[in-house]
Amino acid sequence: GFYEKLGLQRSPASQDAVVFFDMGGVALGLYGREPLAEDAGVLPRGEGFRAVTLAWNQPNEEAVDDAMIRAIEAGGQMIKAAKKVFWGGYSGYFSDPDGHLWEVAYNPHSPVREDGTMEL
Repeated sequence: GFYEKLGLQRSPASQDAVVFFDMGGVALGLYGREPLAEDAGVLPRGEGFRAVTLAWNQPNEEAVDDAMIRAIEAGGQMIKAAKKVFWGGYSGYFSDPDGHLWEVAYNPHSPVREDGTMEL
């Protein structure tokens, strides 16, 4: 699927109702839209900006570009090409096939360690 094409590894803890991915010590859990909306007590379809983005930090600018390319090739939609940004980093945005906004960023002020974890 889309997330495997990004290079994420599906966890063996995944089940029929939820798929887990280990993102360097943080778990990304993906539930079906309809069951999650039902559980939350909201309508399953929303339009427009959701006021939330998922940030995927990378160790350098080249890794940001590589991640953005993988996301688009996997079926994501380019929202904003990666470029140098006002806070001193380098970032871009894509949306996944469900419309969730992802920022892919290199932040020189919070480096990514060799093990993939972020130094805050």
